[in-house]
Amino acid sequence: MKYIIILGDGMADEPIDKLGGKTPLQVANTPAMDRLAKLGRCGLFATIPNSFSPGSEIANLTVLGYDVAKDFEGRGSLEAASMGINILDDEMAMRCNLICIEDGKIKNHSAGHISNEEAKELILFLQEKLGEEVVSFHTGVSYRHLLKMKGGNKNLICTPPHDVPGTPFVDVMIKAKTEEAQATADFLNNLTLQSQKLLENHPINLKRKAEGKDPANSIWLWSPGYRPKMKSIIESYNLKNGVVISAVDLIKGIGVYAGLHPIEVEGATGLFDTNYKGKADAAIEALKEKDFVYLHIEASDEAGHEGNVDLKIRTIEDLDKYIVGPILESVEKMDEPVSIALLPDHPTPCRLKTHTSNPIPFVIYNPEKDADKVEVFDEFSVKKGFYGLLSGNKFINALILND
Repeated sequence: MKYIIILGDGMADEPIDKLGGKTPLQVANTPAMDRLAKLGRCGLFATIPNSFSPGSEIANLTVLGYDVAKDFEGRGSLEAASMGINILDDEMAMRCNLICIEDGKIKNHSAGHISNEEAKELILFLQEKLGEEVVSFHTGVSYRHLLKMKGGNKNLICTPPHDVPGTPFVDVMIKAKTEEAQATADFLNNLTLQSQKLLENHPINLKRKAEGKDPANSIWLWSPGYRPKMKSIIESYNLKNGVVISAVDLIKGIGVYAGLHPIEVEGATGLFDTNYKGKADAAIEALKEKDFVYLHIEASDEAGHEGNVDLKIRTIEDLDKYIVGPILESVEKMDEPVSIALLPDHPTPCRLKTHTSNPIPFVIYNPEKDADKVEVFDEFSVKKGFYGLLSGNKFINALILND
């Protein structure tokens, strides 16, 4: 048996008045997802353990069966693996967003989805002006970058910028959890303030403002941690090999620590214009040689963060048409049976424009198992499914071990 997880990031939502009290997933035209539901077994999955915030890092680690209380070491350290950046024993890594601040408030977490080229120039500029023996800036993709700090204390309270749009930034700056971490908090907050002075009149931002675009006028540092010590999922589940396909450094980094080889797909952006077909083709090709494929699509999450209901419906329909349908059709023709799992990692409700901890719908189609009675795939229909409500490593065990 081979296995593929198709993860539509942030695809789950809540009932929306504009949609007659239905969710985008209920309204979207999804014949392939519904067919999977008819062929497979469904349920709900609590991907966010108690006391953890509903970040993609927590949810995706849980999907892969990890105990986040033991294995999670911060988002930055996971992304570093994807970027090929080594974290030494005396170093702390953090996510470094380029964000837009307007009238002292966080306008958005992405600086208007700044381009890779513009962002790279700004991060290199900050490295030149602020980088020193203690800290270093490393370029990633679009607004998502990395900061490393020597001797940093990770006992910090940090707020993800996508959780607090419209909030005065001074109200959600870094706070120390312990007295020992106060110096680290003060240093990082001062670094943020320095970045604002440097970025305000940078030529890139002057040009963006002249074009009516949001400037990238501040960094935002969050999710600190040290080098993770995670056991490979390949080893844990006695698989021969596996791959991860994603446009997001965080997911690729989780994959690297999980023992999965990252596959780059040209035109994969993490947005609604991502190369869906290229991702599906890469996954289908990988299944010919690999035991396990983790296929991540970010588009619905970004639509949720924007509060764009119509765009979210479109991203769900694109996922169905260009990813789920072709993969289902292809695996049914393969000589070796393939088990397909489909799920989001967490909800990203358009009303809230941020993640929530509510359980998400999932389906597992194992061609060797009888189906349950679920006819369509959405947040409510799956409640009648075979699996009920799962948590922890129960989902990955159900997929691979048939538990």
